[in-house]
Amino acid sequence: MATTLAFLATFCCAIFAGAAIYINAVEHPARMTTGVRAALAEWAPSYRRATVMQASLAVLGFVFAISGWLMGAGPRVAVAGVLLVLVAPFTLIVIMPTNKRLLALDASKDLAEAEALLARWNQLHLVRNMLATVALLLFLLL
Repeated sequence: MATTLAFLATFCCAIFAGAAIYINAVEHPARMTTGVRAALAEWAPSYRRATVMQASLAVLGFVFAISGWLMGAGPRVAVAGVLLVLVAPFTLIVIMPTNKRLLALDASKDLAEAEALLARWNQLHLVRNMLATVALLLFLLL
């Protein structure tokens, strides 16, 4: 059972990390090539949809990891699970103020601020990407 739970935690983490990498490496750079107004318009619905998916994966991965650890999967599973779930408080504490500002912007007036905030958001999202990638590497070393 511990092995199955560790596998499920790894699976959730892999999907999360893959999505985070995709966002930083592909989606956000592509969105920014469309111009700031279009990028801001695309960012909001993308953010809302990704939030549900990524939050679910982080929490599920953590629950599977801690459950697996409690059943004997080893301490690396717990550490990887904690690294994965750390994206949630990081998002709520560090990224959320930027998200709220982006959602409140008027794309017809605040283009310079939108461009700066979108660049900042991408840098902050990279931290989530790194946490998930390190967690995934720990899971894979098991």
